[in-house]
Amino acid sequence: MRTITIIASAVAVAMALSPVARAADGKIAVVAAENFYGDIARQIGGDRVEVVSILNNPDQDPHLFETTPGIVRQVSNAQIVIVNGANYDAWMDKLIAAAPRPGRTVITAAALTGAKAGGNPHLWYAPVTMPAVAKAMAGAFSKADAPHAKDYAARLSATLASLKRIDERVAQVKARHSGDAVAATEPVFGPMAEALGLTVRNERFALAMMNDTEPSARDVAAFEDDLKNHKVKVLLYNKQVSEKLTTRLRDIAVAAKVPVVGVTETQPADVSFQDWMLGQLDAVDKALTGPNS
Repeated sequence: MRTITIIASAVAVAMALSPVARAADGKIAVVAAENFYGDIARQIGGDRVEVVSILNNPDQDPHLFETTPGIVRQVSNAQIVIVNGANYDAWMDKLIAAAPRPGRTVITAAALTGAKAGGNPHLWYAPVTMPAVAKAMAGAFSKADAPHAKDYAARLSATLASLKRIDERVAQVKARHSGDAVAATEPVFGPMAEALGLTVRNERFALAMMNDTEPSARDVAAFEDDLKNHKVKVLLYNKQVSEKLTTRLRDIAVAAKVPVVGVTETQPADVSFQDWMLGQLDAVDKALTGPNS
């Protein structure tokens, strides 16, 4: 998997920082490694939490992220930290270890879902992940701020009800397209593709790109053949990562009139997690259905 650089001087800053008990105005200080977890934290915490999301730019390759002293300071001050785990954001483990604080709660999506390092780490695309993380967040907020536990429970109920819209949409798309063949430049959408019952071809190529290794000539040729001869109905393209090879595959798909659906690892600004997922499901459904259906 591509690695994210941690600046040594930034980590050193953390060692000199004194943790604070709360954010401004008595709010719970929350740091989320990725903004989709931060969004759910805001939905559940409301005005009782102050949330910082570290990876938050859908136009930037998240694998090229470099931490800063400011980010280290935010992690140091955080009462609750939310990470993906499964080796996707291992850099956060180093920051947390460099800036320990008593009583900090660390919520790890991989631990909640049983995901292990070495598998597909894009856990937020699995419909089961976010409800589990949301429940853990509500529990952590209630423990940190017991007088407002009922408020967190109420917002958790509303959030879980909203997340059910994703389950309903998944069921609809699966009923129409289970078994349809697709290809992906990277396995970002993989957990959702599995939930939809799609057949994902060229997985060795996608894994090689995710792990920043050179795919074999045979795998590249097989991918190109699938596109040129319409052995797949859709190409799922990671819009956040620009690689000459994946760009070429996208161009081949366009020339062969194979629909291309762009997906991202980072949630777009001004869109909720629920609407982000639903929008991508709509795009995949439309692409698989085709213009004449």
